[in-house]
Parts: sequence; C-alpha cells; structure tokens
Amino acid sequence: MTASRYGSTVSLARPFDETVAAVREVLAAEGFGVLTEIDVRATLEAKLGVTVPQQVILGACNPPLAHAALDAEPSVGLLLPCNVVVRAGDGGTIVEAIDPRMLVTVTGNAALAPIADQVADKLDRAMANLA
Repeated sequence: MTASRYGSTVSLARPFDETVAAVREVLAAEGFGVLTEIDVRATLEAKLGVTVPQQVILGACNPPLAHAALDAEPSVGLLLPCNVVVRAGDGGTIVEAIDPRMLVTVTGNAALAPIADQVADKLDRAMANLA
C-alpha cells in the first residue's frame, strides 16, 4: 500500500469485477456500508459518448463514526461519505481510498481528529486486507 497527500493506493493483479466485490467485503468487515456507487465508465459513455477504462467510485460510510463526525461538525456532511475508487490499471486493478484525516485540515476543527483517526485506521486495515 502506498500513501499520497490525500489517500492510499493498492495495486492488485486481479480482475476488475472481482476487485470491486473484494473491496465491498473488506469495507463491510470494518463496519462500512456502501451508500453510493458511481459507474464512471457508464456515465461518461452515456453522457459524452467516450470510452474510458472501468472505474467505480464507492461512497463508504461507517454510521457510528459518521454520526460522531456530524455531531462535531454539522457541515462535514459536505465531505462525506469516504470515497473509495476502484479502477482498471495496467494488468490489474487499482484501489484508492481517501484519507479521512483531510477532514480536520479542510474544516480546521480539531474535534474531528480522533474520529478521522478511527476512520483512517479502519480504511487502512481494509486496504491492507486487499493486498
């Protein structure tokens, strides 16, 4: 797993559909449900007539932690749920997860830090379990 300024990435030698199913499983094991799913490829084909590699954006939510974050910062809903992207890559699939600690940076609300740390720990475990 590699980290960037705003997320983490895992590259897998697995087919796209198998990886999407595995991501759902590891997220569920950490208490996340998928609230939204955006099929980027289908949307761009339908709206623009262009073909891009397979990609979905999964909006992952851990309800107790989302509730705690909303209690600490009611407007944080603008930044929820946590996005996890699954996209076709060279010879496999790439999974990227947002770093929820960015919530603290964006909002400037230090009360979100312990919540963001808990979410980050869960997402990190989910990503590690994919590899």
